[in-house]
Order: sequence, then C-alpha cells, then structure tokens
Amino acid sequence: MLFNSYEFLLLFLPITLIGYFWIGAFNRVLAATWLGLMSLFFYGWWDVRYIPLLLASIVINFSFGKAIAGYATRPEGRRLLVLAIVTDLGLLAWFKYAGFFARSLNATDLFDIVVPEIVLPLGISFFTFTQIAFLVDSYYGKVREFRFAYYLLFVTYFPHLIAGPVLHHAEMMPQFDEARNYTPRLNNFLIGGSIFIFGLGKKVLIADQLAPNAAAVFDGPGSPGFLIAWGGALAYTLQLYFDFSGYSDMAIGLSRMFGVRLPLNFNSPYKSVSIIEFWRRWHMTLSRFLRDYLYVSLGGNRKGRTRRYVNLFATMLLGGLWHGAGWTYVFWGALHGVYLCINHAWRALIGEGRMPRVIAIGLTFLSVVIAWVFFRANSFSTAIDILSGMSGLHGVAMPETVVRKLGPFGTWLGSLGIETYVGGGSRFVQTWSWIMIGTVIAFLMPNTQEIHARFGPTLERVACSRFRWRLNTAWAIGTAIFAAACFMSLSRPSEFLYFQF
Repeated sequence: MLFNSYEFLLLFLPITLIGYFWIGAFNRVLAATWLGLMSLFFYGWWDVRYIPLLLASIVINFSFGKAIAGYATRPEGRRLLVLAIVTDLGLLAWFKYAGFFARSLNATDLFDIVVPEIVLPLGISFFTFTQIAFLVDSYYGKVREFRFAYYLLFVTYFPHLIAGPVLHHAEMMPQFDEARNYTPRLNNFLIGGSIFIFGLGKKVLIADQLAPNAAAVFDGPGSPGFLIAWGGALAYTLQLYFDFSGYSDMAIGLSRMFGVRLPLNFNSPYKSVSIIEFWRRWHMTLSRFLRDYLYVSLGGNRKGRTRRYVNLFATMLLGGLWHGAGWTYVFWGALHGVYLCINHAWRALIGEGRMPRVIAIGLTFLSVVIAWVFFRANSFSTAIDILSGMSGLHGVAMPETVVRKLGPFGTWLGSLGIETYVGGGSRFVQTWSWIMIGTVIAFLMPNTQEIHARFGPTLERVACSRFRWRLNTAWAIGTAIFAAACFMSLSRPSEFLYFQF
C-alpha cells in the first residue's frame, strides 16, 4: 500500500485513525495493539507471505532484548547481544545479499554457485536496523519499557516501517505511553495533514515528473551528449531528493495525526557547504545509526587520524552496501567515504569557512551529483558513459527545433560549435524545465519542517522560516487547492525510490 494511493488515503488511514482514538479512549495498550495490527495489515498489503517473517523477527528480538536487559553491561549480556545481532544480520544477508555474492563469485569463473531466487522483503533493512538499535540500547540499560504491544508498534509503526526513519526505542516508547496521544486533537490533524500534503506534492507533482526524464538517460541508448547527460544526472538528483523528502514529510505528517513526533530525517541536504554537513542532513537517522553503532564501534576518531579515515571509509562502504546489493552501490559508498576523508583532511589543514559559501555549496553539490550517477546506473559501464557525456567527451548538441526557436541566440550557440539533432525537442525542454523548478525549490525555498517549525513537527527543533504555515483562512484555501492538485495526480501511483533499499 502506498501513501500516495486512494486506498490508503480514503480507506486505510481513516479506519486506522478512528479505531485508534476510539479504543484509546478507554485502553491505551489495546489502542497501541490496534495500531500495531493495522501496521501489519499495511505491510501485508504488499505480500502477505512476509508477515510471518516480520513477526518472527519481532518476537525473537523482543525476547533477546528482555534477556539482554537482565544482564545489562555484563559479559553474559554482551554474548547475548552478539548472538542477537549476528542473527539479525544473517537474516538480512540471506534475503538481501545471498544472490549478489553468489553472482559475484560466479563472475570469477572459479565458482558455479546456483543463484537463489529470493524476493527481498519490503523494508527489511529498516526494521532490522531499528531492532539492532533496540538490542544495543537494551544492553546499555537504556530500555525501560518491555510490553510486547508497544514493541510490536515500535517496529511495525506504519509511517516509518518501509523507508524509515530508523527509530530509537527511547524516542518512541514514552510517546506511545502518553495518555494525551490517545485523544484526538484538531491541531494535530491540521498540522499533520498540512505536512503530509506538502510531502505528497513533492512526490506526485515533482519527483514523478522528473522520473521519466532521468530514466530516458540512464535506461536509454548510450553515449549521451553533454546537455543530455547533465539533464539525466540532474533529473535523477532532484527526483531522489523530492521522492525521499516527500516520503519523510508524509511519515512525519501521518505520525503527527496520531499525536506522535518522529525524528527529523531530511533537512535540505543540497544546501550543505560540505559532505560532512550533507550527511548530517540526508537520511539523518541512518547517518546517526551508522555513526553510533558502526563508526564508533570501529574506534571512531579515538585511535589516531589514520585510523579515523579508515573507519570513515569503512562505514561509508558498508553504508553503500546497505543501500543495495550491487557493486555500483558499494562504489557509491566508497566514493562518499573518500569525500568524507578529504573533507576532514581539508578541515584539519585549512580550517572551516575558508571557502565562499556559494562555491562550497556548488562543489558539494557537484560531488553528490557525480556519486548519484553510480547510485542510479545499472552498471559501471553505464555510469562511465554518462560521466563521459557530462565531461563533454561525447560532444555538445541540442534539438534542432529548440535551437531554431532561440533565434539569434541559437545562431550564436551554433557559432560556438554546438551541434543540432532531429527530434527530442519536447523531452529536452521538459527535462530542463523541471530541473529549473526543482533547483529553485531545493536551494532557495525553506523546507517543510522550517515552514511548520513553530508547531514542533519533529522531535528536534528546526529553524523557523519567515514563510511560515499558519492556522488561518488563506493557508486553509491554499492547502486545499494544493491537496486537490495532488489528488488529481494519484491515478497511477508510483513507489518511493527508497522502497528498494
């Protein structure tokens, strides 16, 4: 079931909200159970065969967590923690990476392994990482709540289940146990609904319009020219931005309707002045997880500068593998690992703020775009082909119809050596029009959380924009018109990109 579908908006969400608040009026635990069961139904809508897997994972991790908490910070607890994490990672490795490693070994011609036909359970990376965080917190004595109904809800909570954010037990349990969160509040519906609509608009009105323009280059014929290659790379860069930003907004908005605040997971990352800042703004809860449970466990920056760079690189390498079972994902992670090492070395030698802000943002964005090419490409050869086009090796050309309509300016472009080709004019104009629209919004406008900041949309505080959402008639009419435009675009709902990770 998709957030951007009629069955979700007109059936699942109203029924879930009504049942939650009706039951919550007389029993909070039963209401939490209801929401957990409806979240299981939401998950099972995709493929009911994987509900037993999810439930088994929940029961096993809940049992491990209780046992580990009984031996908190003791050797017995540490042994149980290692066993539990190995179990979780083994399950994840089988479903997500068994086929990948088998194919990789077969490619060496030294093996002839039968590649297993495994369908990846939706959201397995997210609910696995969420539960690993719970296990570690149990070991350190940070978990105080062990009612199974609340744990079931913590893992399956449908706003975050498929594509994050990665939650911490201590962030959510107190909220699930607050009596006021089981009483319907008009402000929560209005604020949550507004945030949800902002996210829905990003998905259906922007990301989905950019998608075919990116696919035309990444899935099309090879050797794209300079403008075509850059058009495809930028279209995907912005498609992924608005797709994931839209999902994050929708998750926050939906959760707010239930009176629950989620952690901030996306905060205008393309405005970053460095790769370090980029990873503090992009998929923030995953970055937090990788930092706290992988980078720090490897030694962090406690064992010297060289070891710090090795740990950074290893963390990003594994972060790339987490995103997908493919060597292009691994290379994308390695590339960001190199970026981070260079960034930290620059700060150590030169210091911060020595580069003009506009140049720093531009350089960071360029680095991110180059890395996204490998992230999106189906193979290394496709990525290299597109990057070659972006560097100008395939020449610079524009559709003949576009050049002709430019008049004298088109003639001047021809004098610079820009060639023309027949056909593709409408696609060219559409691609660059959407790129300009997306760029203006991503770089120059406040994000959804900043617009709603004074209402505390997330667990973290965010800066309040001058362009702020208000509970008044003008905003109500504007939001209603925007919502209507979104609803009219739901006839062919598409999946969110992060569902594949």
